Amino acid sequence: METVVVLFNRDLRVHDHPALAEACAQARFVVPLFVVDQGIRPRQRGRFLSEALSDLRESLRDLGGELLLRQGDPVDEAMRVAEQARAEAVWVSGDVTPYGRRRERRLAEACEGRRMGFRVFPGVTVVPAGDVRPGTGDHYRVFTPYWRAWTACARREVLAPPWEVRTPDGLPPGEVPARPKAYGNIPGGESAGRRRLDLWLKLCLADYDEGHDDLSEDRTSMLSPYLHFGCVSPNDVVTQAAGRPGAEPFVRQLCWRDFHHQVVYAFGDLSRRDYRSRDVRWRDDPEALAAWKAGMTGIPVVDAGMRQLRAEGWMHNRARLIVGSYLTKHLRIHWREGGDHFMDLLLDADFANNWGNWQWVAGTGNDTRPNRVLNPVRQGRKLDPEGEYVRRYVPELADVPAPLIHEPWKASPPIPGYPAPIDPGTMDA
Repeated sequence: METVVVLFNRDLRVHDHPALAEACAQARFVVPLFVVDQGIRPRQRGRFLSEALSDLRESLRDLGGELLLRQGDPVDEAMRVAEQARAEAVWVSGDVTPYGRRRERRLAEACEGRRMGFRVFPGVTVVPAGDVRPGTGDHYRVFTPYWRAWTACARREVLAPPWEVRTPDGLPPGEVPARPKAYGNIPGGESAGRRRLDLWLKLCLADYDEGHDDLSEDRTSMLSPYLHFGCVSPNDVVTQAAGRPGAEPFVRQLCWRDFHHQVVYAFGDLSRRDYRSRDVRWRDDPEALAAWKAGMTGIPVVDAGMRQLRAEGWMHNRARLIVGSYLTKHLRIHWREGGDHFMDLLLDADFANNWGNWQWVAGTGNDTRPNRVLNPVRQGRKLDPEGEYVRRYVPELADVPAPLIHEPWKASPPIPGYPAPIDPGTMDA
């Protein structure tokens, strides 16, 4: 084969990239291409994406190739570049979102119309979404049996970067999108992601199970933005973690990621429609919703989580569950409101994980205990006993002693600028 276009999407790396590796092995020339899709708002992820693309371009240049960057419709631009390069095929990593699957169908039709080959490769998940199925039905609806099947499933080999990428001459490289004003403190790109992975596996994995819910220290891996953009391969992460002390609880979280992806693959409406109807009566309360978004509810651990999100584009995983439970179970505001807000601000806002977890916490998703409520006062006392997490993000409470800091704040006189709490409903739920 003479020339293949490899269209990147959520796979911005050169390590363990099946489409890129196969193209370099089978074709004389390879055209790596990323299209800044005008139909997708980068929201607050523009800076991270820009850094990831710059890093990918440098990696490909080190291998002798070039990353072409275009703006517009991915299908139109891929066909335009393929014609300019006289390519015989377009290859991509398969996605699970409704938008991603429509894009793949359009690419397949466009390639067929031009008598070009088209292939979809794995790479976005550890196990491709349709590869693990129950005896009946098209996907697993409960996590535990999926975990058993997933762990027994053979995984593909982790692939090294290509020895060389030969990109044909004469194709304008295009420019990396302008880097927006800095938002969040997590650097984008495969190089940064692999450094973080290496250090975390060496220094933190062994204690993961013991400390991953600790709010004040935040001993989570913080790899999720890199997994979302494909700066690190989930298959590579699992393979490197496997067999080390403390690996299983961490690998289980990566299995949850695959679980939500296979749910979305089968139920594409996860962002708009209840996965399981629970007949919940939702409230329309713009004032309470605005206070929740601003971190001004009067519930200290909830406010700390929401302010961390606004400041850093990140929130501790346990804090995400706490603020989600508060919004949906106490305030009875629809999970879509919370999910949309997270999609706006999170650096790691992944379609499958975001909506799967919001429906889980709201009781409309895959949780086998749909009436579960996370009491924010109890969660704060347990997971932030000295109040360090709250004080870090809610400076109004800096002088409140630890025994009181997680109480819904009631002061006489009140702390200036800090609200009386919105009634969270029954705090014993």
